[in-house]
Amino acid sequence: MGIMKNENTPQRPDGLLELVQKVKENYIKPTPVRKRGKPRKYSALSILLIAVVAVVMKTFKSAELHRLISKDEKLRKEVELEELPDRTTIGRRLETVLMEAEQQVNASGQKIVEEVKPAGEQPQASAVDGRMYQAIGPRWHKKDREQGRIPLELRNVDTESSWSKSGYRGWVQGYRLMLQGLVFPYPVPIFAAWRPNNEGESTIVAKALADGSLPITDLLLADDAFGGEELTYTYSERGGWLLTPKELPKVRKSWKYDLFSYRKETIELLFQRIIQSLDLKSCPVKGLNHNGAFVIATVWIYQIVFLTNYRLGKPPGHIKEVIEQARWRLTS
Repeated sequence: MGIMKNENTPQRPDGLLELVQKVKENYIKPTPVRKRGKPRKYSALSILLIAVVAVVMKTFKSAELHRLISKDEKLRKEVELEELPDRTTIGRRLETVLMEAEQQVNASGQKIVEEVKPAGEQPQASAVDGRMYQAIGPRWHKKDREQGRIPLELRNVDTESSWSKSGYRGWVQGYRLMLQGLVFPYPVPIFAAWRPNNEGESTIVAKALADGSLPITDLLLADDAFGGEELTYTYSERGGWLLTPKELPKVRKSWKYDLFSYRKETIELLFQRIIQSLDLKSCPVKGLNHNGAFVIATVWIYQIVFLTNYRLGKPPGHIKEVIEQARWRLTS
């Protein structure tokens, strides 16, 4: 005898639509800026939501995104598109929202700093670091770059990418994500910036400090690259203490070493947690701004899921599970 289907059984909610709803609930409307020219047909929020969908569904090509949204009316309504833009418009608009994506991440970071307080005697501490993302396509070497020449055998070169070197990855052709994350009580992003690979990390942080987008915590942990006198002094003038290896005493048995040890346990692991949760560790498309829309979206999604879990009393670090539910478009 077969099992009769209960028509009153509620349908499982759509995990992707639920995640998009969470993002919209946490969207911080920016201060309107009057701009000359024709108003945008599609809002920045809609394009940011398309970037979120792209990252979750691992669908980065404009034609694939267009196909996905065109076949799903519920999704189209959830990303607040009254009408569907063509694939060219989707790609072009994704290249324009990097600044707005960073503003959302940094505004969410301020909320996290305000809500997620360290326990007891723990200081309000954060750590900052950068990570290179490998560009798509073949390597375009320095000699050819300087001559503005792309060898005939190279196809699909990302000409906007640039080279940089790190101690553990060597030379990488691509772009750079700068990330600041809390140390206590949980590692979570509070600031992000997507920049050319050849722009110095301390320069990026100094600019963010100057324009007020970098959150100031009592303690900021960073590596040698951030130990310049000017940056250290400027951060102290803003009310914080920038601790780098340059300030560590020669005697290793010091409370400063104990503090600095949290850097590796937080910011270095935070990059990996974001990558593991969203499964985006290299550039999926060409171009600084286009890739930036997707990579910064991974940070934004991570923040929102973390903050939602934290507010509901759930384990804040359960990020990947939510993403997987959205990717399969189901919840438990």
